[in-house]
Amino acid sequence: MEPMTTNPRGIPTAPFIDNIDQFVGSNENVESTLRKFQEMIAKYKTMEGHLAQRRRGLESKIPEIKKTLDMVLYILSRSDSDEPMTTEFEINDTLWVNAKIEKTETVCLWLGANVMLEYSTEEAKDLLTEKLGTAKISLNQVKEDLTFLKEQITTMEVNFSRVHNWDVKVRRDQKK
Repeated sequence: MEPMTTNPRGIPTAPFIDNIDQFVGSNENVESTLRKFQEMIAKYKTMEGHLAQRRRGLESKIPEIKKTLDMVLYILSRSDSDEPMTTEFEINDTLWVNAKIEKTETVCLWLGANVMLEYSTEEAKDLLTEKLGTAKISLNQVKEDLTFLKEQITTMEVNFSRVHNWDVKVRRDQKK
């Protein structure tokens, strides 16, 4: 058997079993082989579940980052004006407040875990642009990994079926 290969993020490639006679060897090894295949399928499905959860998190985070970046860009575009901005902002899921924002050079950003930091508008723009780019790259990698995992699960299920069918055929031939 060839050495184990992985995708760029370390997920192992499922081997496709060409010669089942050679791979399994004898009937005594069939049960342990099928058990190993089931374990591999279970591991792949666990990874798939974690990645699907991560994808959902990124898909909800990206629009929020975009919305925040758009607001910072709007504030930057208004930096030449001395006239205050009138806006509505969300305090809670169902609570919005009208506000007048005087000319400002800083913004406060939620970083998570109940942490808010004040940044200059330029720093905030740079930080949010970087975070948005990183999140998009991560989302693409997660989607690639999910596709890769689906292929590996299919390969292992095919291997499982082929070994099981081989075992049935061998047992039938032994009964004759």
